[in-house]
Amino acid sequence: MLRKIDWDNQIGHRLRLRDLHVFFTVAQVGSMSKAAARIGVSTPTVSEVIAGLEHGLGVRLFDRGPKGVEPTRYGDALLKRALTVFDELKQSIKDIEYLEDPASGEIRIAAALAIAFTVIPHVFERFTKRYPRVVLHFDEVTSSVATRDLQELRERKYDLILERGKPSETEERAADDLNIETLFDDQLVIVAGSKNKWATRRRKIDLAELVNEPWIMQAPHSWNHSVLSEEFRGRGLAMPRASLVTLSMSVITHFLADGRFITAMPRSVAHFKSLRILPLDLPSRPWPVNVVTLRNRTRSPVVDRFIESAREFTRPMREQRLPAKR
Repeated sequence: MLRKIDWDNQIGHRLRLRDLHVFFTVAQVGSMSKAAARIGVSTPTVSEVIAGLEHGLGVRLFDRGPKGVEPTRYGDALLKRALTVFDELKQSIKDIEYLEDPASGEIRIAAALAIAFTVIPHVFERFTKRYPRVVLHFDEVTSSVATRDLQELRERKYDLILERGKPSETEERAADDLNIETLFDDQLVIVAGSKNKWATRRRKIDLAELVNEPWIMQAPHSWNHSVLSEEFRGRGLAMPRASLVTLSMSVITHFLADGRFITAMPRSVAHFKSLRILPLDLPSRPWPVNVVTLRNRTRSPVVDRFIESAREFTRPMREQRLPAKR
């Protein structure tokens, strides 16, 4: 059984921020010598700091091996909290900078491909006009935000992620360590370019008429594909053969403009890219567009302002009115 640690005598008066920084660096690089080179001190100095931490805590923080070091379960526990400590310190510096200049700062954002292709540019445009001294760092991530992407959010690489999620997954993940706010519910629609023969003013098209058309599909594991497949099966129809399978929105819109192809995509994408939504009788299936943040992380004021800008832009979508294209 682990002995009780006396915080005041063993840790409170002895533990320094530098010690945690050394520990954190060793855990990151997996080597005492590499950590020493990164910090700019000698390897014996790093070893001494780690030994001092282990002595003070009374537990081994790293397992040593010929290939380097790995955190023990005690090391993992300290690492998790140390990450929070350093993140909160960084946030405090940002808060001080914000007090000096309330309209400045940095935000690190990731978004799923279709959101990056449509909603994000408009939100960015609105936000940067209002807060020109805020620097936005942006990455596109997979269409369905993966565990890896959420782990990078947990590791503080991003301040927020914009994703598309299934309603069930959204509710399930929100109960964990994430705040998940739905900006609006999108819908899956079938679309074509303006030159396509189906982009007429017909009041109704039957799904069976589209089975033998050239389709652009997404991968079978995607929600897009599974909903489409379920709809065709439900009507006793064979799933159309894909002429092209891709997640690339730029490729999809290029081939739709050619006039031969049709595809299924979110209604918001069709709207912003001026594509024709075909008049099919499809059931309404909410497809949430969410903003995801860490539940127990203190957000900087500029992050809150960005989220508010996203809410403002997507408000018409929540009210079932798509905003005007610019």
